[in-house]
Amino acid sequence: MQKSIELCPNEVVAFLKKSPREFTREDIIKFIREKGIQMVDFMYPAEDGRVKTLNFTVNNLEYVETILSEGERVDGSSLFPSFIEAGNSDLYVIPRYRTAFVDPFNEIPTLCFLCSFFDREGEPFECAPYATLLRAAKVFHDSTGMEFEAMGELEYYVITESTPLFPATDQKGYHESEPFAKLNDFRRECMVLVAKTGGQIKYGHSEVGNFTQDGKIYEQNEIEFLPNPVDTAADQLLLAKWVIRNLAYKKGLDVSFAPKITAGKAGSGMHIHMRLMKDGRNATLGSDGKLSEESLRAIAGLMKMAPSITAFGNKNPTSYFRLVPHQEAPTNVCWGDCNRSALVRVPLGWSSGKDMCRIANPLEKPADMDTTHKQTFEMRSPDCSADIYQLMAGLCVAARTGLEIPREEALALAKDKYVDMDIHKAENAERLKTLDCLPASCAESADCLEKARSLYEASGVFPPRMIDGILKGLRSLKDGDTNDYFYCG
Repeated sequence: MQKSIELCPNEVVAFLKKSPREFTREDIIKFIREKGIQMVDFMYPAEDGRVKTLNFTVNNLEYVETILSEGERVDGSSLFPSFIEAGNSDLYVIPRYRTAFVDPFNEIPTLCFLCSFFDREGEPFECAPYATLLRAAKVFHDSTGMEFEAMGELEYYVITESTPLFPATDQKGYHESEPFAKLNDFRRECMVLVAKTGGQIKYGHSEVGNFTQDGKIYEQNEIEFLPNPVDTAADQLLLAKWVIRNLAYKKGLDVSFAPKITAGKAGSGMHIHMRLMKDGRNATLGSDGKLSEESLRAIAGLMKMAPSITAFGNKNPTSYFRLVPHQEAPTNVCWGDCNRSALVRVPLGWSSGKDMCRIANPLEKPADMDTTHKQTFEMRSPDCSADIYQLMAGLCVAARTGLEIPREEALALAKDKYVDMDIHKAENAERLKTLDCLPASCAESADCLEKARSLYEASGVFPPRMIDGILKGLRSLKDGDTNDYFYCG
């Protein structure tokens, strides 16, 4: 535990010297007192996916204790208009102590928390996406005996004025360094601030997308996170987007999380890596170093429910401009090892058995390292139009479904959907014909969700009225023929 918090950039963790999941109200009050905190901010995503904020001035100790223990009431009809009417609109917001961080942008010392919503009976508000995710994770554990963990890859473009110096190569920005990449320092600063909010970052780098248009430079970047319990993984992605936008605003830059900016250029996804944990160990690999049977069955669940998952992970018409052939984005329901044309990719997992560090550094002593914790499987269809909590909940349900259907059926499905080639190459056209397509619009995505809704609603995970609201929102966009117009017309 000590190693997990040593050097932690989150000021609250560094001060209290304990894991965030161990924070108590007494700990938080101690931090407020000794660090001279003058304001407390409650933060929470609403139905539109944006972070909302409620500010409190630290008046006195009694008031601090009150807001930390009792929270505050808010207008639910403004936050969740699809689910709450103005005539019965109040909700409570209660801070989750484990999410505490010092606002890196506010000159006034401010302590921030992500919050949970509760209804008038004091129960978690069932249509809050965070509550839905918690139910999904609990049902997954109760059904399988395993924990569902995840990590996200956040892709975005930074946009600034063009310069003639050291021009970048169009669509060749992957891992580019200065001076050809102009905005790496912005990404580095974002990473530092995201870490201060509690984000556990794996790495950051420039991405493929790199082009100049109308006197502007568009540089694509990526920040990838470390695996965490699925609710924490979702929190970190939410706050990372908040940090990136705030820092861009402070610096006079523009950022875009749009799935597609323009035709022919790399789109931005939000790939989600998953792993199955049992008794504190990664169960994604079996004893033979290959994917475990549980992983194969979970992937089968993702294959079964992939078209409907787009209803949570691809909520904007431009999402479907990204999901087109030859752009390293998936179009068909399939999976494969290290295959970036597949919907689900199983990345390299350090399973060679070789001590590569010693080969690269001959002075090092031989090391017997357990690298099984690194193995994941990655869903490549989602993008930043997603409701992060609904998406994670949907993936959790899909993986559980694969583990609950008959074993032989799941393994046969996994075998049938496996591909070991680039499915978009001409020589693989016959194999491509055998694979189901992902939806081509929000309207199609809604139809897929409606057909599969009983699986999401099972065990009370997704409330029927939440599914109704998602369907209504997707269909209101009226994009049924959009992709036909742009790509077939």
